[in-house]
Amino acid sequence: MLHSVSPLFRNFQYLTVSFRSIPNLFRYKMSSSDDYVEDVVCKVSDLEENKLKTFQLQDEGEVLLVKQNNIISALGSKCTHYGAPLVNGAIGNGRVRCPWHGACFNLSNGDIEEYPGLDSLPYYKVTIEGDNVKVRAKKDDLLTNKRIKHMVGKCQFDKSSIVIVGGGPAAATCAETLRQEDYEGDITMICKENYLPYDRVRLSKQIGLNIDTALLRNEDFYQKYNINVVKGIDATSVDTVNKTVTLRNNSCLGYNKLFIATGNKARRPCIPGAHLENVLVLRSYEDSKLAKSSLSTEKEMVIIGSSFIAMEVADYCKDKVKKLTVIMRDEVPFKPVLGPRIGEAILNLFKKNGINFIAKMGVDAINGKDKVESVKLHDGTIMPADLVLLGTGSNTDTAFLKNSGIQLQENGTIETDEYLQSNVQDVYIGGDIALAPVWSSGNKKAAIGHFGLAHYHGKIAALNMAGKRTKLKTVPYFWTKLGPLSIRYCGHGTFDDIIYTGNVEELKFVAFYLKDDVVVAISSCGMDPYVSQFAELLAKGRRLHRSDLRGDDPLKWAK
Repeated sequence: MLHSVSPLFRNFQYLTVSFRSIPNLFRYKMSSSDDYVEDVVCKVSDLEENKLKTFQLQDEGEVLLVKQNNIISALGSKCTHYGAPLVNGAIGNGRVRCPWHGACFNLSNGDIEEYPGLDSLPYYKVTIEGDNVKVRAKKDDLLTNKRIKHMVGKCQFDKSSIVIVGGGPAAATCAETLRQEDYEGDITMICKENYLPYDRVRLSKQIGLNIDTALLRNEDFYQKYNINVVKGIDATSVDTVNKTVTLRNNSCLGYNKLFIATGNKARRPCIPGAHLENVLVLRSYEDSKLAKSSLSTEKEMVIIGSSFIAMEVADYCKDKVKKLTVIMRDEVPFKPVLGPRIGEAILNLFKKNGINFIAKMGVDAINGKDKVESVKLHDGTIMPADLVLLGTGSNTDTAFLKNSGIQLQENGTIETDEYLQSNVQDVYIGGDIALAPVWSSGNKKAAIGHFGLAHYHGKIAALNMAGKRTKLKTVPYFWTKLGPLSIRYCGHGTFDDIIYTGNVEELKFVAFYLKDDVVVAISSCGMDPYVSQFAELLAKGRRLHRSDLRGDDPLKWAK
């Protein structure tokens, strides 16, 4: 009897494809008309081509409408990352880009295409009746304003295995995208920290935040989609011949394909006292908790360095310590990225907020017996310090790959092709450690440590590991938040000139960074959505030139 039914079991894995849709069928059948709301929200004549508008759908919530190529789409109205109003965003070819942090959503289905964030937008049914635009939406979608794309789980008949080494946004997006692309084999994610992937950029803006509020996904999510997450342990070696990854506890994982996205680790300078108690770095959640517990209005704090993390920490801590001093090598913060004029405006703002600066200065030593007592500067000055934070950059976390056959650059990054594959077949690299082509910069290779770009690397690596050959094609985009101010930046490349519009000194500006009369990047503060509009311009394969910025209005290209 068993032999007579075995052919059915041979084909069972194909039958599961149709079975998988059964829960969705039941869900739709069980949905009541009371779960939905439908009404006319506007006239067709109220909508202009490529203009975003929001409308209330009765009293249930807000919908975003856009007409492009005479097709009207209705979507969730807020970005699923931090809730930015998309009506203020930038329109691209078939998508809308968030004005705050650059996430992109497809107009035809609401799917997230560029990051940060993981959730897609709900997409609502549009019916045209004469000149009336009627929208039908599920009430729950209007309430949550977000949606998880359809995902599969593990199939017991699929014996393939993908190992993901890393626990950041690249790793999380990779695992999720694999399931969205119908990969049913084993997925194992190795997290060095004892936490699920979380929103790391919040660590320096909200020191000591509740980790549960920062998780990208919770435990239930990973269990539901059969994604095995190993926490609190790191990889110690990779054998690319036998396709195995060895962990700190000497356990060994086999893989068919491997994605490595271990990111960077905080750099401690080679000076005496760098490892004393109360000399802190800020890279992990544990670092953030320690920093929070160390703050006191009785302590004098010194921050060494003027990186984006260092300045965000300075902004957060300014009223939580007795005295705060930033020691920096340049005259102003952010000079290499944003330029000296913007750096000076930020410096003046921080000084007004009571933060002290010592410019063009280095540190020779951090003094103390068990814990820090003072800092010795290059000029011999001894500064009292109860607490020191090192904002001195980071190093790649790739030393464990030394004898793997994966080629490491001198700085520890790993060169990839436009599919994110390394020099070793079936090994893909993403995030901070990837020396990858930057499509919007003519595919010149660079290692860029941006939160949103790491998400995108995870997606592209997953697509290629799932056999859906896809090239990198994105525009680098990042932001920093300093008190009430948000500075946005997109593009990439060195510059030899900067053109400004707005008022830099009042920190309301758009800045254009040019190299050989071509705009390679722009930044803004208090003037949205020009950075997102520039990102979409680059995404279309276009360029801005010096000649486009001439005249009374350097922003006419966006209008």
